[in-house]
Amino acid sequence: MPSTNGISTVGIVGLGYVGLPLAMEFAEAGVTVTGVDVNKTRVERLAKGISDIEDVSSERLAVAVDAGRFIPTTDFASLSSVQAISICVPTPLGKSRDPDVTFVTSAAESLAPILSKGQTVVLESTVYPGATEELIGPVLESTGLKAGEDFYLAFSPERIDPGNTKYAVRDIPKVVGGVNEASTAKAVTYYEKVFPSVVAVGSTREAEMAKLLENTFRAVNIGLVNELAVIANGMGINIWKVIDAASTKPFGFMPFYPGPGLGGHCIPVDPSYLSWRARQEGFETGFIDQAGRINSRMPDYVVDRIGRILNRERKSLNGSKILVLGVAYKKDVGDVRESPALDIIELLGTRGAEVSYHDPHVDSIDVGVNEYHSMPLSPEVLGAADCVVIVTDHSSIDYEFIAKKSRSVFDGRNATKHLQDRYSNIEAL
Repeated sequence: MPSTNGISTVGIVGLGYVGLPLAMEFAEAGVTVTGVDVNKTRVERLAKGISDIEDVSSERLAVAVDAGRFIPTTDFASLSSVQAISICVPTPLGKSRDPDVTFVTSAAESLAPILSKGQTVVLESTVYPGATEELIGPVLESTGLKAGEDFYLAFSPERIDPGNTKYAVRDIPKVVGGVNEASTAKAVTYYEKVFPSVVAVGSTREAEMAKLLENTFRAVNIGLVNELAVIANGMGINIWKVIDAASTKPFGFMPFYPGPGLGGHCIPVDPSYLSWRARQEGFETGFIDQAGRINSRMPDYVVDRIGRILNRERKSLNGSKILVLGVAYKKDVGDVRESPALDIIELLGTRGAEVSYHDPHVDSIDVGVNEYHSMPLSPEVLGAADCVVIVTDHSSIDYEFIAKKSRSVFDGRNATKHLQDRYSNIEAL
């Protein structure tokens, strides 16, 4: 049942993987949501009820649009009368792996001329500690309004997990930290409209750091298990069985799993934001940086393992046909941002392999100057491949069919765990 906490109009800046699902939650809570995006084509499609985000169906979107609860536009001026605004724009890394906050600063500069007294502005985009106060605050205060008094400013990290059917957006506790107590209180009231659990922290910096800790924790532990996977393989040990055995301990151990590399918009990026900020403050982040180096080397390791498989069959990687299964960065989504599959395909191509791929969620990809299209999983396609490489373990793929019809399979995700004792052509990471 919709909340009665007084929030009736909100604005969402950025209608991608974070902003659109958040907009739907507010719209379905009875709030009128004005969504702003600079991508005119995206806005036009959203206005027609067409969603490009797998976690938001077009049917769900159309209901909100038709009811007048969700109004997509390119016009920032339309946000002048809303009570609260969430900024959900991308924060990628630059070529030198430094934070690229241009989307954040651009959003703030677009909001400043229309900022109204009493509004609450919350940054959800992942940034380094201090960015909300250093980047957003001064731009919005250039209007003459003071943060924490005339308007309220806070940070609340997005915690969306694309493709996760267990935890919807509203099921994940919302961490909130303002530039002062008044801003925190306003942001808490804002998000309580749709989130049953809102966790207030002492400052924007604490909230910013919490998001970076969450994903740096994952990146470091994945780096550890990736390093152990390489070592275990060299010792003739199955790392997956080792992890299963260690997981039987009821305390002091949390399982993480190796893979062909890190992907997505969070885990490969967030530790770099933390490392960059730490260096600005004169601190070293050797532990975090080493994990990043290990994880970034996994695509090379995968290609090396494929080469070894082919060598045992007296084949060269140069000229061999390699079929990559899954190019999305994680299972059951169509998002290829930072996907290790793209690196693996490029590495295979530079070594002379003839590469093709299949992904039920991704129709086509560009890797370097080459464009690839998803191939059907037919017996002929599988049989023609010298090696089938599982990079993303989509649930819809029949892995026994893969094992039966393929000459050799290299499984980078242990998707064939239940088949490895029955098929000799399977080798796991």
